[in-house]
Amino acid sequence: MNTAHTSRREFLQRASGGFGALALAGMLAEDARGATDPLAPHQPHFAPQADRVIFLFSTGGTSHIDTFDYKPQLIADHGKKITASRWLNKPGQFERYLIQPRYKFAQHGKSGLWVSELFPRLAGVIDDVCMLNAMHCDSDGHDKATLAAHTGSAQFARPSAGAWVSYGLGTPNRNLPSFMVLAPAAPYAGAQTWGSDFLPACHQGTHVVPGPEPLPNLKPRGPAPDLQGLELELLGQLNRRHLERRAADLALDARVRSFETAFGMQREAPEAFDLSQETAATHALYGLEQGATSGFGWQCLVARRLVERGVRFLELIDVGSSNNWDSHGNMADHERLAKAIDQPIAGLLTDLKQRGLLDRTLVVWTTEFGRTSFHEKADHPGREHHNLVFTSWLAGGGVKGGYVHGRSDEHGILPAEGGVHTHDLHATILHLLGLDHERLTYRHAGRDYRLTDVAGQVVHELFA
Repeated sequence: MNTAHTSRREFLQRASGGFGALALAGMLAEDARGATDPLAPHQPHFAPQADRVIFLFSTGGTSHIDTFDYKPQLIADHGKKITASRWLNKPGQFERYLIQPRYKFAQHGKSGLWVSELFPRLAGVIDDVCMLNAMHCDSDGHDKATLAAHTGSAQFARPSAGAWVSYGLGTPNRNLPSFMVLAPAAPYAGAQTWGSDFLPACHQGTHVVPGPEPLPNLKPRGPAPDLQGLELELLGQLNRRHLERRAADLALDARVRSFETAFGMQREAPEAFDLSQETAATHALYGLEQGATSGFGWQCLVARRLVERGVRFLELIDVGSSNNWDSHGNMADHERLAKAIDQPIAGLLTDLKQRGLLDRTLVVWTTEFGRTSFHEKADHPGREHHNLVFTSWLAGGGVKGGYVHGRSDEHGILPAEGGVHTHDLHATILHLLGLDHERLTYRHAGRDYRLTDVAGQVVHELFA
């Protein structure tokens, strides 16, 4: 057979043993995906409670027992010796001293949820928060736990939750990316946390670094916009003609989409990032000085503006992989870090609610794991990694406000009831968006992949 003038499709049809036909079937499936606009709005599997997500991530491992998980017995037993371990494979083999919370707790709101003095502003809107006090994950290493919190996989790079949501729902605004990450630096595990891996590249997160020019090179430095539009249209026609003559080229298709989105962003992104349009009162709500171009208050206010403009999934990272919540040496670090995000988060929830957006916007706050309630030294000022139980919370988007799901044991070491694994949290987020986590799959390397791998249970008790 002369393969020099034979298409890939014809070659596979003639290949022996049936393997060619199998490969052709997979190729045809790719053709079908490539023939449609991957970013067009898609119908969810069922009626959603939320239309978009703002995912807040505190890098380093925030201590649950010093923030949202009140443990009076831990206070009573401060200084006592216990046999405990933070390692799953070595339970109960180490003598440690119990260490009480460093900060005072009080009940707030009509719901009476317990919040420590680290978060006085968030305490003021706690009736909108659904607390998960029995979260747990599989790794106590920063890289692995951070990767799992974002992708569901602690071992291998996989598409991030934001990429899955973009793939499953598309975007109502093609002039802005469907998935954006507002972060001064990457967390542990790096840019994998917002990557698309084997999903089409158009679904990966667009990283926005706070500063005077959050999206560099956005302003056109070539022909006038009208001429640039004509050039882009011609380029699109040539690329589509190329695609029609060949089996689907997903890389080229994604490139075409990125050009189209980039062109649209030149018109719409500058306006979306222009905070001069916001009032002084709104700036104050977020604890943001007028004219500021960085800080978590800036990230939160920009996030509100972007969800208003149709961005489907936004992640806000408060710090990178250095100078973060990893308070091995001294828990006093938590004071500075909590102060930086407390008012901005409270302002975000308040602003979304005032504008009628909170009901359809799911806000999620989490960290990769918690911190130990014990230490090998009785007077040590820090805490170690602890993945066996920690706290996350959700607000808006169809969840119960002023509600606590699950609880840890009396010392905050293990779940006592209502445990929620990372896979369960991901399944629940997708469900609120109208997506069945078992049906949201992508065929790759001969198998169907999904965000929750082969696990995950939707936590229906959280739903309003």
